[in-house]
Amino acid sequence: MRPLPQPARDAFALPAVLHALGDPVRLELVRRAHARPESTCAVLAGGLGVPLSTVSNHFRILREAGVVGMTADGRHRRVRVRAEDLRERFPGLLEPILRGAAEERPPGT
Repeated sequence: MRPLPQPARDAFALPAVLHALGDPVRLELVRRAHARPESTCAVLAGGLGVPLSTVSNHFRILREAGVVGMTADGRHRRVRVRAEDLRERFPGLLEPILRGAAEERPPGT
């Protein structure tokens, strides 16, 4: 499985990060990935009630913005929030977003 392109920390753009985090499903995926580092995409998407093709697109948007990183593990991809990179690039941004995401979860999660 080929590696997926992921931006360097210095290439993170605030509008792209905020857009990636602006969708309730993507925000829930980030919250889950932060709570369960190195989980697979399928595990993180379980119970969301969203088609896998849509979940793949959500993960692509998060990855291309630099919010999450992905590594290949056999036929699966492991997801981790790039928390340290986000903290370095945009200090104070991630924690309030994760706190707010925990308080406002989408129905059924």
